[in-house]
Amino acid sequence: MAMNVDPIVDPDILDLGLAEPGRRRTEWVFQSMPVLQAVRKQFIKAQPLAGFRVLAGLSLSPEAANLLITLRDGGAQVTGAATETSPKPPDLLACLSKDYGIPVLPTAAALATDPHWIIDPHGRLLREPGPSLLGATLEFTSSRQFPFPAISVDQAQATHLFDHRYGVGQSVLDGVLRYTNLFLCGITVVIAGYGWCGRGIATRARGMGANVIVTEIDPTRALEALMDGNRVMSMAEAAALGDLFLTATGNKNVIGRDHFDRLKSGALLANAGHSPAEIDLGALDRIASSHRPVRESVEEYVLRDGRRIQVLAQAQSVNAASGQPTAVRDISLAIHSLSLEFLSRNHTEMPHRIHPVPEEIDRQVARLKLEALGLKIDRLTPEQEAYLATRPEAN
Repeated sequence: MAMNVDPIVDPDILDLGLAEPGRRRTEWVFQSMPVLQAVRKQFIKAQPLAGFRVLAGLSLSPEAANLLITLRDGGAQVTGAATETSPKPPDLLACLSKDYGIPVLPTAAALATDPHWIIDPHGRLLREPGPSLLGATLEFTSSRQFPFPAISVDQAQATHLFDHRYGVGQSVLDGVLRYTNLFLCGITVVIAGYGWCGRGIATRARGMGANVIVTEIDPTRALEALMDGNRVMSMAEAAALGDLFLTATGNKNVIGRDHFDRLKSGALLANAGHSPAEIDLGALDRIASSHRPVRESVEEYVLRDGRRIQVLAQAQSVNAASGQPTAVRDISLAIHSLSLEFLSRNHTEMPHRIHPVPEEIDRQVARLKLEALGLKIDRLTPEQEAYLATRPEAN
């Protein structure tokens, strides 16, 4: 997998002596990324990114390292961007630089490479686009205007299923268990929000023996939660019943001042959404007589009536403790790769805005995953295709 190239060195963060363990970690993870493996083989043959400079602002992990290598093998000149707060595993930095000629540089130096394409999950690198920038892949949607086309990987059907529903569903509960060593069988878990992430969390919690209550503001989602076998009620009602509360709404104060008055002593509060504002910690702090850490990433608030409320990870996303499983990251990183390929072929005809992932990429990723699992599905016969194209309800 690796090859000998002239290393590109940032002496402040790079120890080339660590390249070997970094290579072992990268290659080990790649074995569990069959979709990206298939994309890499396609890229080596087709060279869709030849002549382009690509800048990637992903948090550096073995999975992200394999994405950078895939883009490089597709012909791109690849640079990673490392912010002050992003992880910089020294073994991965050394491996990428020594074995693949891929530098990971501080943000300003990375942007100075004047990229044609940027992978920027949160849009931090796009605030001052360079003169050569042609497009980007993101992991959010926004009404923000860009002087180039961008594709939101977060809106892919495959991302909803694999990343949000199955990946978050597992990693959130994994994070809770890492922090608390909680036994889920028989307890009541309250999940605020029944979007893709909430559905996945509820499925996993029920599968581990918990009694699940869902709170929602959308009547259709609330009805879906009920039909899926969950209890459905308002947060005001659920507050007195829950042992573990998980917010997954993207909104603020989902668990707030009025709810704290109803919580059982020992209730655990955790956030599985984007913002710690989902739990009103300011209000909790004001009504508490004291608070203290009782375990790593577990803060206990003692209320004036003696009840004790536990908050996990300071209300930051609880699944950050474990991150997404490699098999899930495989899907989302493959979509980034294929979206860049799509942009390189079509960007001149695409309006300057954020686009959803093209359906053809969604279907390709799903097909590659099925093939990796050794599964086959049916195909329409020519007769069936003709019938579907001509039936009255199809027109």
